[in-house]
Amino acid sequence: MAVIKPQPGPQEAFLSTSADIAIYGGAAGGGKTWGLEFEPLRHIGNPGFNAVIFRRNAIQVLSPGGLWDESLKLYPGLGGQPKEYRMEWIFPSGARVKFAHLDREVSVLDWQGSQITFIAFDELTHFTRGQFFYMLSRNRGLCGIKPYVRATCNPDSDSWVAEFISWWIDQETGLATPERSGEIRWMVSLNDKVIWADTAEELVKTYGHECQPKSVTFIASSLYDNKILMEADPGYLANLKALPRVDRERLLGGNWKIRPAAGLYFQRSWCQVVDAAPVDLQTIRYWDLAATKKTETNNPDFTVGIKMGKAVDGRFYVLHCESMREGPHHVRQAIRNLAEQDGKTVAVGLPQDPGQAGKSQVQDLALMLHGWPVKSRPEGGEKPTRFGPFSAQCEAGNVFFLRAPWNNELFNALEAFPEAAHDDHADACSGAYNLLIEKRPPLSINPAILRRGFMGRGARL
Repeated sequence: MAVIKPQPGPQEAFLSTSADIAIYGGAAGGGKTWGLEFEPLRHIGNPGFNAVIFRRNAIQVLSPGGLWDESLKLYPGLGGQPKEYRMEWIFPSGARVKFAHLDREVSVLDWQGSQITFIAFDELTHFTRGQFFYMLSRNRGLCGIKPYVRATCNPDSDSWVAEFISWWIDQETGLATPERSGEIRWMVSLNDKVIWADTAEELVKTYGHECQPKSVTFIASSLYDNKILMEADPGYLANLKALPRVDRERLLGGNWKIRPAAGLYFQRSWCQVVDAAPVDLQTIRYWDLAATKKTETNNPDFTVGIKMGKAVDGRFYVLHCESMREGPHHVRQAIRNLAEQDGKTVAVGLPQDPGQAGKSQVQDLALMLHGWPVKSRPEGGEKPTRFGPFSAQCEAGNVFFLRAPWNNELFNALEAFPEAAHDDHADACSGAYNLLIEKRPPLSINPAILRRGFMGRGARL
């Protein structure tokens, strides 16, 4: 019979710490989720034991490779019976392990009156400080096991977790301090403020026995600590190395201080300027749209059209950048004129803002561009995240720029992202790149609408 046990190093330390609250991770690929799901197995012979492992939303629990999928590999061999409709495992003794989510701040109120012996948070930085500390009040039980909490996380410099574990992090480098990893400190939360000490006695002496200090530790890990994953999936390391710099520093390097800043997502030295591009490119011109004319008293966004091509060898070429700050009629005319100049082999990409108005805008422009392959993609998520894949290709040297007078304007705008007042050039580049790699089919237009003659309707964008 195979022996199930943690890997030596951080994973073993996480599963052996005596701390009331232990936070594990600080980088991707360290075996965090497995450690979290393994932890309650030590108590499944206790009929009164119950555990709840939280993710922020239900999709994260049930998605492929998520908590539920991983539990299917671990729990059946130990007698666990799944109750998928309520995301719960019941073991022969009666012990229970449940998966749940806290998608809203007030979701914690659903747990009023609960007594949960073991509470776990997968990706603690996704939860709010209020959710975490409220659920600590539900961490109780009468089964003979001292209630405790475990959590995993990846670095997020803007999360409350970064401040909570700051003692374990070198504040100059943003990296975990090796000699402090696994060390235990004590804390109390009074009047919404966390107070730390080296011993419980220090806190009791100052605040009295009713303060009930809790022991806390942070245990750092990274992909390099997970030998099993590195052997089973050697490409995972390459995937992390290919991330944009900010994400790579967080998820591979475990950096808690790095955050999006100018120069981290683009540097002109990463890219070569060329005098000619291959002739067999798959090409698109993507528009990031605005519709306000520049005057002496305003500073409106730019309308930017980036023409980009993908070569058969997988490299990308930025072929043209058109930018303007004009009103709706001028912008529509420019989109049409450049489509005529580019030719009908060049697709036109358009952003789709959320809601019906965004769909109507795309449909209106698609009617104006009847005869061209028009593609659209919904706009959503944080802009640095959307720009990240293009940024990574630039840093890897896979993006070339056709030599032209617009080069400096574009380089300046991209190097200033995301701190500049305007991010339109970055949005246009990421939109063009993402549509090229997604290979979305062109939009279809109802012929009946064409017959009604809506072409060029109105002056709005």
